[in-house]
Amino acid sequence: MPPIITFIGWHDCGKTTLASSVVNHLKRKGYTVAVIKSTKDTGLVLDQEGTDTFSYRQAGADAVTLIAPDQMVMMTHNPDKQLTTLAHRYFADVDLVIGEGFKDERKIAKIEVSRGETELLRDRVTGVIAIATDRDISGDYIFRLDESQELAEFIEKRFLGEQSQQEEVILLINGRKVVMKDFVQQALTGTVAGFVKTLKTPRNSIKTIELRIRTQKK
Repeated sequence: MPPIITFIGWHDCGKTTLASSVVNHLKRKGYTVAVIKSTKDTGLVLDQEGTDTFSYRQAGADAVTLIAPDQMVMMTHNPDKQLTTLAHRYFADVDLVIGEGFKDERKIAKIEVSRGETELLRDRVTGVIAIATDRDISGDYIFRLDESQELAEFIEKRFLGEQSQQEEVILLINGRKVVMKDFVQQALTGTVAGFVKTLKTPRNSIKTIELRIRTQKK
């Protein structure tokens, strides 16, 4: 499953600009990258009145997905899920998930973007591993706001290098990730894979298995 890192900072500090440049550098290196952006704005209009998607939303559909030759767009209620849950559920096949926002997420690596003399968030939140700023501050892994390539290389070395190993099994219970020891992952993998092999499926083509269990009826 992909590693996750999120860019945090005060409003209008340049998070989107810097994160977009980092994504561009990583894409040029051949990595697949997904982005999840959090915003406090409400009422954002993505489908206009008169469109088919608007009609379905007005009809009360809980989720609407538009599939076109060049893209797929999904609109749904705010699932109120953690960044880790969203990343593992929707973007399990990419090399890296980059978030924007989510400063209060625990156990998520964060890069703070700071401009001017605003208060540093690293003193208020956990998980800040680097800072990109236009002022002189002390600490490890301090980057300038125009050092997107250097920041991309830092992310690559720390999260995408040969020494970085992704988890082979992810378990979500009620939308929350449950940490499992290696022997539990191996036992779960062996049990599920063993049952799948008894089914009429092309065995050589199996690379990943996804299983969702609902223990209670709605």
